[in-house]
Order: sequence, then structure tokens, then C-alpha cells
Amino acid sequence: MATKKKTIKVTRIGSTIGRPKSQELNLRGLGLTKNGRTVELEDTPAIRGMIKKVAHLVKVEE
Repeated sequence: MATKKKTIKVTRIGSTIGRPKSQELNLRGLGLTKNGRTVELEDTPAIRGMIKKVAHLVKVEE
């Protein structure tokens, strides 16, 4: 029996201009390359950690 994996929707709402390079790379790693882009990601501790580092630049929907 297959179990359904939990997913979260993440939308980029902020710009990386003037931000540290690590924040820009985190957004790129999440697949958020442009403002307004939304991706659906698996809800894992690694993804949650990446989101936490750029929480001020993204909007998260459960």
C-alpha cells in the first residue's frame, strides 16, 4: 500500500537584490528563480531548513 507524501507549496515573494549570496543559492535550490514563482515540494526537514533561512522572502502554504 502506497502512502501519500506530504507536500508544501512555496511561493517566492521577495527579491534577492542586496541579500547574501547564500540566500540566493537557497532560493535557487528550492527551484524559486523568479519572483512570483510557486513550486510544490516534499515536506522534509531539509526543505524546511532551507525555507527557514529565507522565510522573509517566501510564502508557505501547507
